[in-house]
Amino acid sequence: MPIISAYMVPHPPLIIPDVGRGGEAQIEETKIAYERVAEEIAEIEPETIIISSPHATMYADYFHISPGNAATGSFSRFGADKVKFIEEYDTTLVSEIEKRAKKISFPAGTLGEVDRDLDHGTMVPLFFIRKKYKGGKIVRVGLSGLPLTDHYRMGQIIKDAVDATGKRAVYVASGDLSHKLQDYGPYGYSAEGPVYDQKVMDVCQRGAFGELLEFDEDFCDKAAECGHRSFVIMAGALDGMKVRANRLSHQDITGVGYGICTFTPGDEDDSRRFLDLFYREKEREIKEKRQNSDAYVQLAYKSVYSYVLEKKVLPVPSDIPEEMLGIRAGAFVSIHEHGKLRGCIGTIGPTCENVAEEIIQNAISASTKDPRFNAITANELEFLEINVDVLGEPENISSIDELDVKKYGVIVSSGRKRGLLLPDLDGVDSVEQQVAIAMQKGGITEDDEIRLQRFKVVRHY
Repeated sequence: MPIISAYMVPHPPLIIPDVGRGGEAQIEETKIAYERVAEEIAEIEPETIIISSPHATMYADYFHISPGNAATGSFSRFGADKVKFIEEYDTTLVSEIEKRAKKISFPAGTLGEVDRDLDHGTMVPLFFIRKKYKGGKIVRVGLSGLPLTDHYRMGQIIKDAVDATGKRAVYVASGDLSHKLQDYGPYGYSAEGPVYDQKVMDVCQRGAFGELLEFDEDFCDKAAECGHRSFVIMAGALDGMKVRANRLSHQDITGVGYGICTFTPGDEDDSRRFLDLFYREKEREIKEKRQNSDAYVQLAYKSVYSYVLEKKVLPVPSDIPEEMLGIRAGAFVSIHEHGKLRGCIGTIGPTCENVAEEIIQNAISASTKDPRFNAITANELEFLEINVDVLGEPENISSIDELDVKKYGVIVSSGRKRGLLLPDLDGVDSVEQQVAIAMQKGGITEDDEIRLQRFKVVRHY
């Protein structure tokens, strides 16, 4: 049996009367919409309420599903210790989700619980639901630092587990929208905030879940959204189904966005297998981009493929441009997958006979030896995007006034310690930030005496 219905809801503690103490009146529209959601769930009488929460246990590379038979929680940290919950977990469904994830080596399961207590992202929805409906066990799912595509895949696994167990289940995607909607709000204002809210509400009221996968990570960070990945898991749980979407409310009066939508799935619809469609489009885009990339990037791709597939170091191809054989220079190879960094290794100065060999070696290192990531596997190759930076000769400078984050990279040295940061990187907007990151990478403290150098790069795509 497929998931019966799904809900996008916020989790402001303010909406709980014992917390808000009158302040909840300013989000009355959200409260009324929440009550409608609770009434609908009560009419369904589900066996299981699946809740994904941004405030449950979260890991960078793993989806945590709450283990055990039951959990308790209260709003005591918000000054309302009398608002308490005792919730029983659906261990059958949890076990099925975990089993299916393990079968395909997907990073999800019940390991590594940090806090057994229910979080407010889970309890706010339950506050309204339990006023109308006392039945049903819960499944609590945390988010992760993995790409949006993996969150969608997590939802698909949940969907398959629900189908396999025959559970009458509803899905509650808990998550606030932007936290930067008003100057007077607790997190201030960012231009990306209102844009995010408008965009995500438009997507959800149309049930156009594929568009959730297209949100840029940097844009989401600047908007300070909370629930996007929760909504994407929900979308995956409704994969391949027609959906009737209904927007109930949206408010931004507190400076934080609160949106509520309901989703009722219908018949199967292959045109709504959004992850498959996303992958196909990405493959097409990447293939086209690779075909148009220059010899430097083509060489990096060939090196990665050779080493990942055959564990062989690529010999310098005979048709390599002459300029790549006559130049000795440091080079960095940066690899991205689904818009996120997957590896970046380079050399400040030349270590090989020529820049071609430099790229071959650094492509191997970036794909298999970056300590921040696991080695790239064969099934990732189609989705990799690579760029190559060839470094110019470093020059000494006397102060950060001679830097420009778009034009120059920086090398910060202190004794034998040295840190480097390339120019024109996403999220690095000031020279102070650029220098601070380079110092951190080199293990250099503010108390250390430093030497600054700048360099230009030729970036190849």
